[in-house]
Formats: sequence, C-alpha cells, structure tokens
Amino acid sequence: MRNVHLILALAAGLLPFATAQAAPADLPQTGQTTCSDATGVAIACTNTGQDGDRKAGVAWPNPRFIVDGSGNCISDKLTGLTWVRNADATTRNWQQALDFANGLQLCGSSDWRLPNVNELDSLVNLGAADQASFLNGQGFNGVQADNYGSSSIFTGPGGGSAPLAWAVTMASGGQGPIPKSASGFVLPVRAGR
Repeated sequence: MRNVHLILALAAGLLPFATAQAAPADLPQTGQTTCSDATGVAIACTNTGQDGDRKAGVAWPNPRFIVDGSGNCISDKLTGLTWVRNADATTRNWQQALDFANGLQLCGSSDWRLPNVNELDSLVNLGAADQASFLNGQGFNGVQADNYGSSSIFTGPGGGSAPLAWAVTMASGGQGPIPKSASGFVLPVRAGR
C-alpha cells in the first residue's frame, strides 16, 4: 500500500512538470517588423518586447504562396490551405457567399467553402499597409481592399437585431462583424494537405 501512495505522490508531482513542458501552439508570425513608442512614433525594435522585436510564431516559408499548374489555385505553405487564386469581383451577402463557395468546382476539387475568420485572418501580413496589394504581389489576382466575408457568425453583444458575421478587410487587415445582409467579397478556401 505504501508503494501505491509513493507512486501516486510521484505522479502528482510530475503532472505540473509535464504541463509546463507542453509545446506552444503552431501559430504563424504576424509579419510585423516595425515598432513604435507609446505615441505611435517609429523606433528601433531591439529589446522592446514588441512583436516586431520578438517575431514570435512559426516563420513564414519562402516563398509562402505557390500557384498550382492550372494557374487557378494558390497553396499557402504556411497554413496548408489552398485558396482560389483569382479573387471573385462580385460582392455577395453572407448566404450568397456560402452558397457560391460551397458550389465551386475548381482545380479538380469540389470541397471549396467560405473560410472561417481565423483562416481568412491568416492571410493578413501586419508588416504591409495594404493587404490587397500584399496578396496581389504574392500571386493572388484581383484581391480588393475591401471586406471579405467569413463563415464565422458573430455572437457577441452589440449586434442588435441584425444577424452578424465576421469579415476581414483587405485594406488594413482589420476584422469585425458586419450584417449578414451586407455585401462583401468572397475568397473560397479548401484544406490543401
């Protein structure tokens, strides 16, 4: 019986150690390379502890985006997602965006969908002032500096009576809820791995 208590005591003592040694989440770097003081003035990043100094997260592969042989799809080597390369120029409300993405047949695949807000946000490079220009310079075509809808619904306060969904603006890279009835652009995605 004494051995059982000793084993339990040892096991209990190792649990915090095992938990403390857990690997960090595989989150990508933000792309931010600049730093600023409390008033917003640019400063050298060394030893500031800001994101531009630490560059925490998984480093971006170079090149990050690879266009497939058809020229219609683009793979993200950082996230493993495959995106529609040529952004659709039509704006759609939330339900229309879901239907459009779910019905897409492209690059030999029919499992396209509207990205969730985290997937859409993974395209944002905080080191770029204009996300649309950044993405278009990485191999995408026709990305607009406007709202792109996600499949994620907003359930927080402040929505009033209008149902809301998360969107990411490809101007600044900011995200926020917009009415499901509002029009936005669509950038379909599928699992690439």
